[in-house]
Amino acid sequence: MAAPMSKLRLTFCHNQCLRFRSLCVKNASTLAATSIVYEKHGDPLSVLKLQETKLKDVDEDEVLIQMVAAPINPADINTIQGQYPIKPTLPAVPGYEGVGRIQGVGSKVTSMKPGDLVIPNTGQLGSWRTRLVCKSTDVQTFPDGTPLLFAASLRVNMCTAYRMLSDFENLQPGDCVIQNAANSGAGQAVIQIAAARGIKTINIIRDRPDLEELQSFLLGLGATIVTTEAELRQNEKLVLKDLPKPRLALNAVGGKSCFALLKHLQASGTLVTYGGMSKQPVMVPTSSLIFSDVKVRGYWMSRWHLQNSHSDEASAMVDELCSWAKTGKIKLLRHRLHSIHEFQAAIEGAMKESQTEKQILRLDED
Repeated sequence: MAAPMSKLRLTFCHNQCLRFRSLCVKNASTLAATSIVYEKHGDPLSVLKLQETKLKDVDEDEVLIQMVAAPINPADINTIQGQYPIKPTLPAVPGYEGVGRIQGVGSKVTSMKPGDLVIPNTGQLGSWRTRLVCKSTDVQTFPDGTPLLFAASLRVNMCTAYRMLSDFENLQPGDCVIQNAANSGAGQAVIQIAAARGIKTINIIRDRPDLEELQSFLLGLGATIVTTEAELRQNEKLVLKDLPKPRLALNAVGGKSCFALLKHLQASGTLVTYGGMSKQPVMVPTSSLIFSDVKVRGYWMSRWHLQNSHSDEASAMVDELCSWAKTGKIKLLRHRLHSIHEFQAAIEGAMKESQTEKQILRLDED
């Protein structure tokens, strides 16, 4: 049984003053949080609502966090719809990633202190709320000087791109990667991480009215080539001149879009599927398997996080990504900020097709 609050020593932060008095414990337990909640699965615009709740008591091994910002990802939308493998107990607060500031710590927490900035270390945190109480092991600190909004969007898109570029092929500077959905959050991350490592990228996007503007934006992130499937079919030699055949293909669309990736993948290369925006099966020609000996793999970042939580490899990944962000090698994903009270507009933006902007909830305004 947890020790009663009166017997715990909670270090609490008010107006950036650090106090170490047990009477502050009572103040923590009277704080309220504004949360985005859903009680049943369905259309996020219909089932999500704002709710004011009192925080639970802070136990000796727990921390009190003021959330700062949290992105909206496709996985969040799918979870709310009930179409994702992770099934939180309902009612639930969505949010797989975000960034927050420690406001208080339980008496046995020594690895963190008030004022520390943290990101989730679990997929079950529920970050779409202004404050929360959780186990200290459910969050982790990150290097000082890391841009806050970069940290908020680190766990999903950035980590996904980092791992896919690291775990399937031994890519070296000068090697090439091809991907579809290059304007997505993960696609933008792939472009930047690849560029930081000296890896060339062929980036396929859908045709659209603002095509030239989007091409310019992605080239500015470090893309080598930005093209459409139609342009690639019609002007293949011109588009891909002077580039080596890609060793790695990254698929977030599925369906016939895989044909364009596999056509240009070098023999014995790897096709990695990490999304299915088309809602169509992954299509792989028999010839690619038999004559080109391609490897077809799937990737789910949540599984990697679960299997590697608290590992040295996970810490090294976060440190390197934050280092690149601090030096400007990786820029913040194109984004739009919303107050938590404007969450419906944020959800609408996140659910638009061919979305380039990451919708991010601002959570420290209540």
